[in-house]
Amino acid sequence: MTTKQHTITAPVTVSGVGLHTGVVANMTFLPAPPNHGIVFQRVDLPDQPTVEADVDYVVDLSRGTTIEKNGARVNTVEHTLAALVGLEIDNVLIQLDGPEPPIMDGSSIEFVNALQSVGVEEQNALRDYFEVPEGIFFKDEERNVEIAALPLDDYRLTVMVDYNSPVLGSQHASITNIGQFVPEIASCRTFCFLHELEYLYKQNLIQGGALNNAIVIVDRIVKDDELAYLADLFKQPKIEVKSEGTLNNVELRYKNEPARHKLLDLVGDLALVGRPLKAQILAARPGHAANIGLAKKIKKIMKEQSRKAIPTYDPRETPVLTAQQIYQRLPHAYPFQLIDKIIHLDETTVASVKNVTFNEPFFQGHFPNNPVMPGVLQIEAMAQTGGILVLGTVPDPENYWTYFLAIENCRFKKMVVPGDTIIFKCELLAPIKRGIAKMHGQAFVAGNLVCEAVMSASIVRKS
Repeated sequence: MTTKQHTITAPVTVSGVGLHTGVVANMTFLPAPPNHGIVFQRVDLPDQPTVEADVDYVVDLSRGTTIEKNGARVNTVEHTLAALVGLEIDNVLIQLDGPEPPIMDGSSIEFVNALQSVGVEEQNALRDYFEVPEGIFFKDEERNVEIAALPLDDYRLTVMVDYNSPVLGSQHASITNIGQFVPEIASCRTFCFLHELEYLYKQNLIQGGALNNAIVIVDRIVKDDELAYLADLFKQPKIEVKSEGTLNNVELRYKNEPARHKLLDLVGDLALVGRPLKAQILAARPGHAANIGLAKKIKKIMKEQSRKAIPTYDPRETPVLTAQQIYQRLPHAYPFQLIDKIIHLDETTVASVKNVTFNEPFFQGHFPNNPVMPGVLQIEAMAQTGGILVLGTVPDPENYWTYFLAIENCRFKKMVVPGDTIIFKCELLAPIKRGIAKMHGQAFVAGNLVCEAVMSASIVRKS
């Protein structure tokens, strides 16, 4: 598993019909900066709204996973997301001029091929893995579905399916690391049973379905008049049944291709937790509803950990922003540039490092014989850390100032002295509105909380 974030080197477009909507669409993958994440944009709608690939925005699970935010609705995102996870691509903007990504051949392989054609490049930011801390379980007794996420320092998935069908029987598929996804899973196509076809079509689903973008499993005797009806329904000159039990002589790419496709769907759905995972996933008879059920449980624990977590600092790792890069965004000069590195930065949280030395200018007067870092400067360093987070929400941070509006519930827990390394963490308490940000800031030394405060700030464009 890679330690740095990645994006693609150039835009690339795929085109085709959507499986369920039947609408032809062009989907363009564009490079994106570090910590951008995976974001869809409906360029065919007014104001071209965006929706992040996030489980919080899942609105429908009818034979696929649909997300929506601010009017930007995108159907059947799982095959696209699976391709990105399989290639370990973290940051990309996906522009779509229709309601649904193209189904292509019913798998992820054509997305993978397109992305590989332009290449993947490493970015100067660390991947923010979520390591599952303990067993996380989802169970649907009515559907006899069970999924577990267990601690593991890697990403491993195993899927078992049992359709009580003489054609499919019981199948399982697994990968022991994400590097196996592209060669072993990405080309496995979506499928359904013959008896589901007419029902799905009449429910306004699979409107873009065709016999070249899905496997249709036939697990019963089919009369000629029914085949003729289906041929007319799907505008095909003729439909035949292969002896193994698939329509139109479709050759399976693997004997267990349905199970492998279920694993593909699981990878894509779990991408909606918003961070790369380190976990072992064990799934029995999974489907989109169960996958998203587990993803929501993982996301909830992620949020809880984020509120409690003390950032870790490894001086051997390349920082997200160096002191010089901080200065370019937040132009405080000596002696008021009070943070040395940014070690974590995402949409809601930032962490920085301050190495406190005996040569700090404030120790000349506070106090010469008992050097203690002033509390007000700890808050200032915390505010500078939060400023980096706030400025990250605008495309041209060099053209903005950040100003304090309020400090609440400020507490100092322990003195900070020369030789200490302070880790500051700031987390947004609510989305930024009208240029106003409110965040909870904390400072830690050797794992101990030394100060905390709730800070409000405004972001103002330079005149």
